[in-house]
Amino acid sequence: MPISTFMGLQTSLRGLLAHQQAIDETGHNIANANTPGYSRQEAVVRSTQPFVVPANSVITGAGAQLGTGVDVTEIRRIRDQFLDIQYRAQSTSLGDAATRSTTLDQVELAFDEPSDNGLAQQLAKFWSAWNDVANAPEDQGARTALVTIAQTLTNSFHTIHAQLTTVAQQAQDQYDAITGPTGDVAAWAQELAGLNTSIADAIYRGQQPNDLMDRRDLLIDKLSSLAQVSVTDVGTGALKVDFGGVTLVDPAAANGYTWPQTLTTPGGKLGALLDLASPAGLPLTYRDQLDAVAGDLVASVNALHTATPFFAAGGTTAATIAVAATAAAVQTGSGGASGENDVAQAIAQLRGGSTDQLYDSLVARIGTDVQANARAEATAQTLVNAVDDRRQSVAGVSLDEEMTNLIRFQRGYQASARTMTTLDDMFDTLINRTGRVGL
Repeated sequence: MPISTFMGLQTSLRGLLAHQQAIDETGHNIANANTPGYSRQEAVVRSTQPFVVPANSVITGAGAQLGTGVDVTEIRRIRDQFLDIQYRAQSTSLGDAATRSTTLDQVELAFDEPSDNGLAQQLAKFWSAWNDVANAPEDQGARTALVTIAQTLTNSFHTIHAQLTTVAQQAQDQYDAITGPTGDVAAWAQELAGLNTSIADAIYRGQQPNDLMDRRDLLIDKLSSLAQVSVTDVGTGALKVDFGGVTLVDPAAANGYTWPQTLTTPGGKLGALLDLASPAGLPLTYRDQLDAVAGDLVASVNALHTATPFFAAGGTTAATIAVAATAAAVQTGSGGASGENDVAQAIAQLRGGSTDQLYDSLVARIGTDVQANARAEATAQTLVNAVDDRRQSVAGVSLDEEMTNLIRFQRGYQASARTMTTLDDMFDTLINRTGRVGL
């Protein structure tokens, strides 16, 4: 069978179209080089089916195959699912550590240690005020100063107690906001369900919804910082997403997702917030220890100040501690005689005792927890960065590489165009000049 005269034109046209698509895809990569979650794409080309040219021979089966050009078979998204799994696991750890570190920073600000305004300094001033009273038991000014310093001390207890309560409540409020009807989880779950539908429909129609898949993966990445995430491909292009131990997105569900739910194994930021807001969480356990400090202070001072309670007997927590004695009622001695100071001296000697030790232990614990969480956050951030760097080396857009590809595809386009021009000249000679005398 003879070869069509126009077959070469079709071959060069295929080359033009293929290189044009490759150039367009390269431009798309360059345009999205800084788009969060974007995965670079490439045009996958393959030679088209060859044309069989029969040989002028009696030998059966003899002949040749003439190439017919190239075609773009798909626009492939460059992505490594294993790196995605690693990234999301590390993102969950980072979300947990970062949330705890942020909360502990607030706790540190509440205690403000060491500083002139910290509770340790307030206790030191309180003991020094008793020492001043012991040195001048009949000085009304020393007694007034003592009561004023004691009131400042109790106010510090109240303030720290309230701030620790607020920190725990803020953790609960933040959890409620994220998981609420208008929170991030609900919004992302709804969007993921919509993307599942769009992606599955596009794949059914033979299309490649790469950009939609990028958006879906980006949302899953965001969810992984909030809680543990696992993904299952249901086979139609749609994904089932398990979140915090429950199924959040499921193509088989009525709306494609189910929320709100009670997370069983949250992890990540949400797990940290639940833990921090609980009675066993760090802010409220610190508050319990602070209550112990206040209770010990009240018990120790009142055990020596027996004429009347110096601190209100019912105020044995950091929230309720209060000064009961007035300046005139401050007891300096046990015998009641003028100038006695044994009680004031005994109370002044409580400096460095159980109250100070309890408070020092609390501050030391907070410092240890802050350092441990800071190390955990730094380690998690390092691991996330390392995995993300590896992921970007696969899926990220390299402008240098894309510019090289652009030049390469441009040269291919120019060569295909030159082939078409050459064929056009041939056809001009064949059609317009063949048979003319004198050529």
